[in-house]
Amino acid sequence: MTRSSIALAKTFKRTRRLADAEIIARAKTYPGNPPLTAAALKSFRRVSLARRVRQKLGLSQAEFARVFGIPVGTLRDWEQHRAEPDQAAQSYLAVIAADPDGVRKALKAS
Repeated sequence: MTRSSIALAKTFKRTRRLADAEIIARAKTYPGNPPLTAAALKSFRRVSLARRVRQKLGLSQAEFARVFGIPVGTLRDWEQHRAEPDQAAQSYLAVIAADPDGVRKALKAS
């Protein structure tokens, strides 16, 4: 291990011991960390509904696509903001988020 990688590992170890509030407080006071402006916030993209639902269920893209009958390429496009789900797909994702087991049962029954 190089000297810099050892120092980095020690920093990570110390950081893991900190509470979230303390990490945020330190980040705000760090001189190399510029304040977040309204213009900077506008450049950030929200996490897609598809990704939020999939991550909530703890599934990979392939697993989520297989279980809920969505083409994996379509799911990937939604998550990477290359395409937006239409209203029906948004409703389907909302139903999956609300009752994933019910959707699984309904899909198995059909």
